[in-house]
Amino acid sequence: MEFPYPKKDAKNIFVKADKKKNYYLISIDGSRRKDLNKFSYEYNTRRLAFASESALKEKLGLTPGSPTPLGLLNNELRDVVFYLDKQFT
Repeated sequence: MEFPYPKKDAKNIFVKADKKKNYYLISIDGSRRKDLNKFSYEYNTRRLAFASESALKEKLGLTPGSPTPLGLLNNELRDVVFYLDKQFT
């Protein structure tokens, strides 16, 4: 099997909006950094912060260091919003 982007890797960031229980999984190119303030502005979200270990376990069934879009399959409530960086399209 040949991957379409063999030299690409991804970073997956699990965050939540401040004061609300809105969660986001953001996948970005592994060589890039994500400015969460800019992301909040662009997508009209409240201030973002990294979600807790317990939220990661509860929402995606994953442990710290292992967020992945496949974890969305464990999100029975379908309340985690997924964003894929434009670099992958």
